[in-house]
Amino acid sequence: MFEPARRVSSVLGVCTALFCAVAAPALAQPDTDAADMRPVLADLRVPSSEPRYAAIVMDARTGEVFYDKRADSPRYPASITKIMTLYLAFEALSTGRLHETDIITVSAHAAAQAPTKLGLRPGDTITVEDAMHAIAVKSANDMAVALAERIGGSESRFAAMMTMKAQELGMTRSRFVNANGLPDSRQITTARDIATLSRSVLRDFPQYYGYFSQEQFVFRGQVMNNHNGLLGRMPGVDGLKTGFTNAAGFNLAASAVRNGNRLIAVVLGGSSGAARNANVEDLLLTGFDVEERRSRGETLLLTQNLFETPPAASPAPLQVEQGDASADPIDVILTGAATGRPVTILPAGATRLAAQRAIAAAPQATAAQAFGARNWTVDVGSFRTDRQATRQVDYIADTFGELFDDREGSVNRAGHDFHSVFTGFTQAEAQTACVQVTAKNLPCQAVGPR
Repeated sequence: MFEPARRVSSVLGVCTALFCAVAAPALAQPDTDAADMRPVLADLRVPSSEPRYAAIVMDARTGEVFYDKRADSPRYPASITKIMTLYLAFEALSTGRLHETDIITVSAHAAAQAPTKLGLRPGDTITVEDAMHAIAVKSANDMAVALAERIGGSESRFAAMMTMKAQELGMTRSRFVNANGLPDSRQITTARDIATLSRSVLRDFPQYYGYFSQEQFVFRGQVMNNHNGLLGRMPGVDGLKTGFTNAAGFNLAASAVRNGNRLIAVVLGGSSGAARNANVEDLLLTGFDVEERRSRGETLLLTQNLFETPPAASPAPLQVEQGDASADPIDVILTGAATGRPVTILPAGATRLAAQRAIAAAPQATAAQAFGARNWTVDVGSFRTDRQATRQVDYIADTFGELFDDREGSVNRAGHDFHSVFTGFTQAEAQTACVQVTAKNLPCQAVGPR
């Protein structure tokens, strides 16, 4: 029997009179209708006010879409790109063009990729199997390029293969120019396309899907944890991939199975790793509840209505006649703006235009003000060599889990020193991260915008 969905109480934004971000998606505990004792599902709210947010929930077997929000709007895939990289690898394995025991020699181009990466040097070797584990679990950018070069001859040729395969799979709004998802404005996708790709992996290569399911990968004695925080935490979740860049926000494509039903949920542009994970979890829970209700014989045709609160009925408009001594049209319009009620002024004249100008000139709360600008950096150490700094980036990302969940790690050179840094934090997040890092007697400094 499907376990009751939990309530998520986290709030994703700050409400003001002019800007209000809705709460993180929450599914209330099933209530009971006294008339027929059937469970009643509360509406699930989604953070649709976040400008980068897009989401979709799909039945993996039938392809039926239970819910979508901006699912066809262009977004940056970030490391979710690596699902397509591995899809092409699985295809090569299934046709015999590639074998898991094949040896890859790491090129200078692959070794030069930004963290997170495995950190092999030019000329080092690795098996195809280990490279794929590093891509799926650690999200290793260098191994994605090394594997792409092994299959396609060059990363650019492999990226063209990725785009061609996307078109073949029905991902009509996706374009790829690199194999790992590092920032490039030309590399775009949509939530629907990523759901289509995830479904294609499950359908076409179930024998290799286990690469996305591993919670840990051990390479040369180093234990690496999967960036997908729902693995091992939410029952039923068994794959796919996270992603993050400053431009993309926090992305996650996840699949879960319960009572013989498998769902795919994709969230792009989340405000944080924790909010993104909670969002995906609740979308999956709601989808499974839909499946459960259907199995009991309920007819649910417009399942999207179960996922978000329907718009409230429009309030009655405020009306005022211009020249009415008992009511100032400007005050009426300002009252309407504050209460969300439309205003009708008859006839519309100079006073109404002046009032509209007054409202337009009022200061507006921006998303950055509401959520906090993500322009802070966390510096986790200074080193004498690039290799040492790269290892520190990887160590911090693996050790502190969701604090650095898919953050954009890199190595910055300052004079003779190499600094290990992570970007994409608000001030509060950067300071919180450093409190926990320094508690382990490791260096950490929160650095604001300059």
